[in-house]
Amino acid sequence: MNTVTTRLCIVGGGPAGMMAGLLFARAGIETVVLEKHADFLRDFRGDTIHPSTLDLMDELGFTERFRTLPQRRVEHLSGVVGGRSYRVADFSRLPTRNRFLSFMPQWDFLDFLADEAGRYPAFRLIRRTEARDLIEADGQVLGVRAEGPDGPVEIRSDLVLCADGRHSRMRDRAGFTPRAFGAPIDVLWFRLSRRDGDPEAAAGRFGPGRILITLDRGDAWQCAYVVPKGGDAALRAKGLPAFRDAVAQIAPFLADRTGEIADWDAVKLLTVTVDRLERWHRPGLLCIGDAAHAMSPVGGVGINLAIQDAVAAANLLAGPLRAGPVAEADLARVQGRRMFPMRATQALQRVIQSRVIAASLEADAPFRAPLALRILDAVPLLQVLPARMIGMGVRPEHVRVSARA
Repeated sequence: MNTVTTRLCIVGGGPAGMMAGLLFARAGIETVVLEKHADFLRDFRGDTIHPSTLDLMDELGFTERFRTLPQRRVEHLSGVVGGRSYRVADFSRLPTRNRFLSFMPQWDFLDFLADEAGRYPAFRLIRRTEARDLIEADGQVLGVRAEGPDGPVEIRSDLVLCADGRHSRMRDRAGFTPRAFGAPIDVLWFRLSRRDGDPEAAAGRFGPGRILITLDRGDAWQCAYVVPKGGDAALRAKGLPAFRDAVAQIAPFLADRTGEIADWDAVKLLTVTVDRLERWHRPGLLCIGDAAHAMSPVGGVGINLAIQDAVAAANLLAGPLRAGPVAEADLARVQGRRMFPMRATQALQRVIQSRVIAASLEADAPFRAPLALRILDAVPLLQVLPARMIGMGVRPEHVRVSARA
């Protein structure tokens, strides 16, 4: 069996894993990232880059290179009810360097992080290698057992960082079970072409019994059709023409192109989950990102929270990790710093899911825009509040650990 020895083994090459790999390698910590796929090309993954993450790119000196990546800038978000648009978030008023959202394919973002991390000799990304189990002795996690293209491999490390998503196998192997809060919705993702003269770049469109989110991807709209939890099968049973008609009713400007939904294979189901671990760590192991807390798609903040976890982990653990295995008290400090922002964000998401989204899906007749939506549209200064929650989050992190050769 091939054996690799390193200071830090990160399981998962998503936003949390790649950002953590970059930051730890930059700090001079020998780091291995395991990614089970050959590349990052998975469609309909979160692609919202928030002002807090854009600020991190600036702090790391990536400003010019990052700006060359394909992306769409959005300064405002709106809600559309009964054909009328209500502006709900204004990012241009944020007290930060980058006052906009950036919509970018996640694979481009992850490729960028991998390229930047690869500039540091301490970084190693091993693709097509899936972590299967933990290596343990006397209650201490000592690494992971994985399967690569050439067979089994062991990665021995002083710390394992679990960043392998909401269905984390390493979290399960560690004996952790997340506390589930349930969610009243699921989401169907698909893509339709974007044309000159189309309306605002990003909006949520609300109608009786249906919600459609449209996100500008340059030459296409990435669309999220919200259905009640478990409602995917009933919707598909009505047939594809009925689904196309429903999309056209909620977003009339798309009516002339719904035929681009050629078959159900073009419509991908995201089963919405909201959960969290009450304990993120054990000796030699720490969970971050979706492995520690699965977020609702409300606000598109999941990537933001995952990246913030990675920054906090690097800030707090790079120093101790240079000396060898990290004390569990140090791992607890990461959870302690990130627990409140995660709890606060999930609490707000759950309120929006139950009081706004679920209410719209249950309606069987045209309804008036919620009072909060009307107030936000009428008082532009208030639009900075949702913009701040979405764009910066609670307790945004900054890079504190210095670069080392």
